[in-house]
Amino acid sequence: MAMRGTKRPIFNEINITPLTDIFLVLLIIMMVVAPMLNTSGLKLSVPSVGPAPDVKEQPKVTRIKIDAKGNYTVGDNAVPAEQLLFEIKRLKPQAPDGVIIETDPTATHNALTVAMDAVQSADIQKLAVTSSKPIDEEGAP
Repeated sequence: MAMRGTKRPIFNEINITPLTDIFLVLLIIMMVVAPMLNTSGLKLSVPSVGPAPDVKEQPKVTRIKIDAKGNYTVGDNAVPAEQLLFEIKRLKPQAPDGVIIETDPTATHNALTVAMDAVQSADIQKLAVTSSKPIDEEGAP
């Protein structure tokens, strides 16, 4: 038979010791792992606005153009996105000074990302991204 008249004591305290132990262990793990994380990404240099300096010798670069529809042109050849990496690798010995990506301001970010990913996959360290159309003072192409 169940005893209806007996009351159980109310548990009013919460033991936070196990919770504190878990947080301390997580803190120690994060302190050990954080210095090991390598967060180096693609190094980009942002161009400055102003007059261009006089250059006596033209750099040997590969030019990738992205039009408004997301089509790629490497040099003077139209290249599909699937062949972009192979074309960049093929031209890499002829252009040791890096890659310049000229993109239409209305092109999608995905098209630019695909081109930048192909450049990084080709193990090219020098990359510049420019607009193929001049931008007026208000920022509209």
